[in-house]
Amino acid sequence: MTEPIPAERRDDDVPVVEGEATDPVFGEVVTGDGGEIERAARREEGAANGGWGRVLRGNRTLWIVAGASAVALVAGLVLGRFVISPLDAAAGAGAPEPGLVTVPVEYGELSNDVTLRGDVGYADAVELKLDTTSFEGAAIVTGQVPEVGAELSALSIALEVTGRPVIVLPGELPAYRTLTFGVSGPDVQQLKAALAEVGIEPGDRESDVFDEAAANAVGELYRQAGYPAPTATEGPDAVRAAEDGVRGAEQALADAQKALNEAAAGPSDIERRQADNEIASLHRQIAAVESEGADASDLRDQLAIAEMQRQALDAPRDTSAEQSLVDGAAAQVAAANEELVSARQGALPYLPASEVLFLAELPRRVDSVEVERGSSLEAAAMTVSGASVRLTGSAANADVELLEVGDEVFFELPDGEDHRAVISDIAEGDDGARSTLQFEPDPLTPEQMEAVQGTNVRIQIPVGATDGEVLSVPYAALTAGPGGESRVEVVTGDPRDGDRAETRLVVVETGLAAGGYVEVAPVDDELAEGDLVVVGS
Repeated sequence: MTEPIPAERRDDDVPVVEGEATDPVFGEVVTGDGGEIERAARREEGAANGGWGRVLRGNRTLWIVAGASAVALVAGLVLGRFVISPLDAAAGAGAPEPGLVTVPVEYGELSNDVTLRGDVGYADAVELKLDTTSFEGAAIVTGQVPEVGAELSALSIALEVTGRPVIVLPGELPAYRTLTFGVSGPDVQQLKAALAEVGIEPGDRESDVFDEAAANAVGELYRQAGYPAPTATEGPDAVRAAEDGVRGAEQALADAQKALNEAAAGPSDIERRQADNEIASLHRQIAAVESEGADASDLRDQLAIAEMQRQALDAPRDTSAEQSLVDGAAAQVAAANEELVSARQGALPYLPASEVLFLAELPRRVDSVEVERGSSLEAAAMTVSGASVRLTGSAANADVELLEVGDEVFFELPDGEDHRAVISDIAEGDDGARSTLQFEPDPLTPEQMEAVQGTNVRIQIPVGATDGEVLSVPYAALTAGPGGESRVEVVTGDPRDGDRAETRLVVVETGLAAGGYVEVAPVDDELAEGDLVVVGS
């Protein structure tokens, strides 16, 4: 019998029988002798005792955790079988019995408003381009430059260019030509209307002719503006020369008329008496000579001439030459007077297109200024808009049918305060579905105008309101009775009882409807604030 192979003992090894040896890896039993069956049996026993033993002893913590997990899993399955969550319980429960849908009766003021949004801004912003064609050189701004925010009204000086004013007047037509004596047209009528509006008498307002009265009114306009009126440079000298011409022509006419008068008057009484005396003297001389028997033929010849001269004194005078001189002198006077009138008309004040600025809807607010003192005026000088703030909004035509020009509205200022305005214009839009509304607000302070400019605000337009506080219910609470009367169903029991809940029908009179609610007043029964009325079930 062979000696057993010594083996080192380890704590985790399976105990071996003396005389046996095990393979350290596979646990195979090796014996020195014996039968095959004994060796196989020992091999199986050694494998069982050696392999699983090592697994159990080397992973003890792992097996403990696994066992605890298995126990927890089994416990969870058991609890899940018998415990039910509230959600599962609710899901498994049947639907509750439906109750009545109710709302309380309200008590308070009821108003029907049209609400819309509106843009706030100054009206009719326009760029001002001044006419500079009448200036011989560059149009230089010399003063009167307004500040942004300044107000331009009638007779204001919008700007001073090359020492001359640009006077603001009310009107829609722009100044397109210089207005001088004798011109006519719609611009002249506009000027006369503007002058009358600022208190200056322009003469015949129906006439479209720039006459002497209109020219004198322009002179008054410049006087009030504080500038000399424009006149022709040679005007005064031309007037003086024409006046001298009139005086000379009138003197010549006076001389000619005197000569004509003298010629037409005939001989004086003295001349006639002298002629008569001469004839009488010749008669006496002839008688004396013939009484002495002398020849008086010469004396008789003298007498015949004297008698002819006396007859000539009584004959009509020819004054055609003198009359011709008078006519010529009178024509000279008329021509001189025409020259004087023309000279005086040429010296009348006129209105250059560059010195007047017609603006509609005064006053206007200066929004921006593009020039400064000393700059050349080439493009737009400034931008102006209406001095008053306007609101513009749009609304559906269904709402517009409830509105009229003059209706009172309210819009919210940036500080939250409501400000009053009125509807100034309603214009139907191009699409036929909406209309544009213009609103004219009550006067605003400069601070409010500055704050609200360019903003979009909410506008409320009251179109109906109750006279004080009233009872009101939703539309859905109203039903029609057999006689067409309106009524509400008031719940006196528990609404959760549904159709079994106690209720009573209250006949009501309806009033203003607004915001889904309608004003109601009980006819015979009682109805109070807080009562629950049925609107559904």
